[in-house]
Amino acid sequence: MIPEAIKKHITGRVPIAPLAVFRFLFGFIMLVSIIRFADRGWIYELYLKPDYFFTYYGFNWITPPGELGMYLLFLGMGLAALSIMLGYYYRLGIAFFFLAFTYVELIDKTNYLNHYYFVSIVSFLLMFVPAHRGFSVDVLRNPSIRREYVPAWTINIFKLQLGLVYFFAGVAKLNPDWLLHAMPLQIWLPAHADLPVVGSLLEYTASAYIFSWAGAFYDLTVAFFLLWKRTRVPAYLAVIVFHMFTWFLFQIGMFPFIMILCTLIFFPAEVHQKIIRFISGFKNYLPFALPEAKSAGKTFFQLDKPKSSIISSILVIHFVLQLAVPLRFLLYPGNVLWTEEGFRFSWRVMLTERSGHATFHMRNADTGNEWQVRNRDYLTSRQEDRMSTRPDMILQFAHHLEDQYRENFSGDVEVTVTAKATLNGRDRQLLIDPGVDLTEQERGLAHKDWIAPLHE
Repeated sequence: MIPEAIKKHITGRVPIAPLAVFRFLFGFIMLVSIIRFADRGWIYELYLKPDYFFTYYGFNWITPPGELGMYLLFLGMGLAALSIMLGYYYRLGIAFFFLAFTYVELIDKTNYLNHYYFVSIVSFLLMFVPAHRGFSVDVLRNPSIRREYVPAWTINIFKLQLGLVYFFAGVAKLNPDWLLHAMPLQIWLPAHADLPVVGSLLEYTASAYIFSWAGAFYDLTVAFFLLWKRTRVPAYLAVIVFHMFTWFLFQIGMFPFIMILCTLIFFPAEVHQKIIRFISGFKNYLPFALPEAKSAGKTFFQLDKPKSSIISSILVIHFVLQLAVPLRFLLYPGNVLWTEEGFRFSWRVMLTERSGHATFHMRNADTGNEWQVRNRDYLTSRQEDRMSTRPDMILQFAHHLEDQYRENFSGDVEVTVTAKATLNGRDRQLLIDPGVDLTEQERGLAHKDWIAPLHE
């Protein structure tokens, strides 16, 4: 039996305006992001130029669909983003966008970013909600689908998802490097000392500690302040200041703008109705449904029981995973910032400053001949840089070298690596046991005992 206090946040009637605005803004920022991505030449640089891709475990079958296919895929994503924004054939647009974006994201883990993962999650959730039943071209085409109210869960799932992102980003900051040593901000902030007005302040060690502790507090609490009416406005101002400051200092792409726009969903329907009126002033051909407006047919969107049960099960599984996946690092020994076991998909944002170099050695076990590998013969500079400090990618590349050797030569080959890395200001040290033949080590989710321990 679900308590009434919780039930109202699931089945209660709420205006559709926040959901419609969320859909519009998400589609808009995705369209801008894709245009920006193509304009900067990153389609070629990241997905056509490399000869080899670091696929995710279990997704080796995902590869780029060729030059024409790749450009068509991004064109399709752009059109799908426009479809989402306008609510035009919305169901088709959001399904294609989710599948295409996630496909591209899974091609090469070299390109992993937290906000790419966030975009996949949001587009996944948007497939289950009636975000096109207000303020959309679909309503203009078929007025009978318009609804003034939707179940509260269709909006609250996005609040919950955003809250989990912020909260786990805060939990990830509760480590000695961030709190006790203000790392990596002690390295990053002084690099911006030439900025006007605030530049000189960034050189002080105290500034790094203030930003570190403030960042942890912000991530751990901002979602709760956004939920409370009395603190919502100052909390949202903090969202804007925080994300714009990080964008200005660190040039981290579209992530700050995505979070600023998505976080608007915490505001009540009245605010979103004003946003709709504002947008409609520029797009008069778009209809919108306000709570007081008359609607053709039903006013409340409701799923039938079979669909409701299926969607409920999917969402429960989704959020259980969203709680479990960021905590999976607890199953592994060692410092997750060093081993990166359980690092990805856990909202660990800007926690490490890493550099290193990996030299691979190959030996024919039959003849005893040995030689050193030129990484650039196989990888782009970006791939080599990422691979050199990430144990799972080092293992993956070693297996690729073995495969390449067996395609061209006979005999068994051993692959070892001398990999040294530095983490958050520490001295450079061995990352991988240099005596281990990596061809004998299997890829997988199990602990990699050949990762050298981190020495403080």
